[in-house]
Amino acid sequence: MAKEIARKRSKGPRALEPHEAELWKVVTRHVSPLRRRKRMAEAAKMETVEAVAAEDEPKKPAKLAKAKPSHTPPAPPAAKPALPPLAPVERRTRQRLSRGQIEIDARIDLHGMRQATAHAQLIAFLHRAQAAGGRTVIVVTGKGSTRVADDEMPYREAGVLKRSVPMWLSAPELRTVVLGFEEASIRHGGSGALYVRLRSKRMRMDEA
Repeated sequence: MAKEIARKRSKGPRALEPHEAELWKVVTRHVSPLRRRKRMAEAAKMETVEAVAAEDEPKKPAKLAKAKPSHTPPAPPAAKPALPPLAPVERRTRQRLSRGQIEIDARIDLHGMRQATAHAQLIAFLHRAQAAGGRTVIVVTGKGSTRVADDEMPYREAGVLKRSVPMWLSAPELRTVVLGFEEASIRHGGSGALYVRLRSKRMRMDEA
């Protein structure tokens, strides 16, 4: 008998009967290991502490929305100063010019030049005369005769300078240089020339 019992023990624990296994499953379903229980308890405790700390923490005031700056339209660009007007040569001044009582400061003869050349020469001449302090100059344009002696100036160019020079003198680019102009007297070329009055250098600097 003792040998039989010893033999059974040497074979290890016996297998559970079906009803015993079912009962064991029900019991262990509601049992948690000690370590797992401890971890769950600590986690619950930490959650409680954090919740209390969150309640005690003073609430930060809500950030006020920044007021958007009002849109200011850009200032309009400064208006360009008005160009000084042209002034006709006074009658008395013209009479004195024709009598030789007012000195002619400089003279340029554009007759026979191409338009582009004449235009460039005229502008350079007027600037030089003004820089030198001149007040009255003569610009010779020619009378616009249709007779042309050579091929340097074709027939279609005849009279062009007589019509173009007054327009050039009235252009904005020369408004700070030219004060006014009039047809010259017969003594200085008549209809083929112009008296041109220049602005003073000081006036030009003030206007600039």
